Amino acid sequence: MSHTDPHHRGGMHRFVDELEETVIAVILGAMTIITFINVVLRYGFNTGLIWGLEAVSFLFAWLVLFGVSYAVKKTANLGVDAVLNIVPRGTRRVLSLIAAAVCVAYAFLLLKGAWDYWANFANLPQTTGRWFPTGFEEMGRTSYRGWYEVVDIPFPEWLRWIQPVMNEGMDYEKLPRFIPYVILPVGALMLLIRFVQASWRIWHGRDESLIVSHEAEDDVRDVAHMNRED
Repeated sequence: MSHTDPHHRGGMHRFVDELEETVIAVILGAMTIITFINVVLRYGFNTGLIWGLEAVSFLFAWLVLFGVSYAVKKTANLGVDAVLNIVPRGTRRVLSLIAAAVCVAYAFLLLKGAWDYWANFANLPQTTGRWFPTGFEEMGRTSYRGWYEVVDIPFPEWLRWIQPVMNEGMDYEKLPRFIPYVILPVGALMLLIRFVQASWRIWHGRDESLIVSHEAEDDVRDVAHMNRED
């Protein structure tokens, strides 16, 4: 199994890696800060951020949907490879390609569902077709639902410019749902792209499977190595 040395990758690859890692770090940091402030306010001042729990919930959803594609990209996803380890190399490659094809199909279906759900709140047409998109539905005036808001998060003033576009000029009191929900199609699209890339690597023999991470085994080796040093 061969892996690309990160020192030999292009500048664009490094930029994308750093961007994804930065976004994940920012989301984690924001969750931590909001939760910490809420704890201090609740136990120290008997108050709190009303919108804090909802904001952390959305951030956690962003972290999961953004992070799952990053895990696939880094082959950090966990899985069971007991069968792969007992079959010949050729059979292992065939099984890995089948698994990759299933993952690509799953990500594609997930993308369709995610788009249709998000479009419902973004004044955009949903796709037609039950399993695979066959086109886009016709939009009528009653199809626009950009006025749907979240429960607690207040609407930031610097986003008032979207009101004429999404809410016919009417004021938002809370954050419109299409903003936090945008991670659904974005995350599904990123996952689809990562599975296609992983399938390409398996097809060309650069990876043997979608599963390359063995955290438990790595931890055991690390502990054994530390014990030998001691």
